[in-house]
Amino acid sequence: MAKKTVKDVDVAKQKVLVRVDFNVPMNRDGAITDDTRIRACLPTIEYLVKHQARIILCSHLDRPGGRVVEELRLAPTATRLSELLSQPVEALSNCVGPQVEDAISKLQDGGIVLLENLRFYPQEEANDPDFSQRLSRLADIYVDDAFGACHRAHASIVGVAQYLPAVSGLLLEKELTTLNGLMVNPDRPFAMMIGGAKVATKLGLLGNILPKVDSLLIGGGMAATFLKSQGYNVGASTVENDMLGHVLKLGEKARSLGVRLLLPLDLLIAEKMEVGSTAKIVLIEQVPEGWVIADIGSKTIEAFSKELNGCKTVFWNGPLGVFEIPQFAKGTRSLAEVLANLKATTVIGGGSTAEAVEEMGLTDKMSYVSTGGGASLELLQGKVLPGVAVLQNK
Repeated sequence: MAKKTVKDVDVAKQKVLVRVDFNVPMNRDGAITDDTRIRACLPTIEYLVKHQARIILCSHLDRPGGRVVEELRLAPTATRLSELLSQPVEALSNCVGPQVEDAISKLQDGGIVLLENLRFYPQEEANDPDFSQRLSRLADIYVDDAFGACHRAHASIVGVAQYLPAVSGLLLEKELTTLNGLMVNPDRPFAMMIGGAKVATKLGLLGNILPKVDSLLIGGGMAATFLKSQGYNVGASTVENDMLGHVLKLGEKARSLGVRLLLPLDLLIAEKMEVGSTAKIVLIEQVPEGWVIADIGSKTIEAFSKELNGCKTVFWNGPLGVFEIPQFAKGTRSLAEVLANLKATTVIGGGSTAEAVEEMGLTDKMSYVSTGGGASLELLQGKVLPGVAVLQNK
């Protein structure tokens, strides 16, 4: 059901609590190394500024475990946001309490403050009602623009929506429209390319979306489990033995639906999964004992590229090799380049896949890059996201 957005409510002169996802990577010096998630929220924030709202931003950063961790304060994100907006953004050192209330009382129309890291408070992840109420008392309206956290039933995601009119931000609206569109009426042929380490985390996605695709391409660490299920030796590669039966059934389901299931034809294997390790390309039936699968091979890259070049819609989630080690990144890089040049709708699942695309400078060449890894997977599994369910319906 369509949800109300920030454009469906009158925000002028109203105090608006906006849940954003500023969970951005930082280096040891506290400098932001990738501001994609901050930039993704700009349309909502700029809309609120333009319409003279008094804006109270809140976010988590990493996993401080309910305690204050100095290097996980949100001040650097406030600095970066102020640069992007060309206006001051005041970073507060708490989420609730007199200092916060005082700062908000001084907010001018179009002004912005950013609350401290929500996860400094154990009540946030516990969805504590008292903490939710204290947050809600800071504002008149609640806007959720943190798609990447919508699958979490936390105080700032679902709790505050019990006490304030709750609507979607523009980023969240775009995420829901794009991802739900994949499931409803994609242009065909429609391919899903899945990588990453584990089958277990993607099994629900694979099962739900399989009847809707024309082809399924499997790479990454999970390819070892698929290959093992078909009787191939995968050396010292990690195999999810409890998933072997599920994978076999998935293959049978694909065949019964007429879905083309493409597994690797060859592999880049290494003696060790580390920089500078001896590596070579072998056919899937030639993996020796003690070696590990690190990437897909050149024949697989060619076969996958050919399949994708015939598609009108592609959804990709999960690197096809150990992307963070350059010598094991060719498969991921090659297929990302293929997608960037397709005349098709290309949707990139969040998390490490989005990071890879961003690092390669290809974000703008994709139709859509999701900001939420876990959230996008749960949505495409057919699950109702807690943070979406609590928003007002149109």
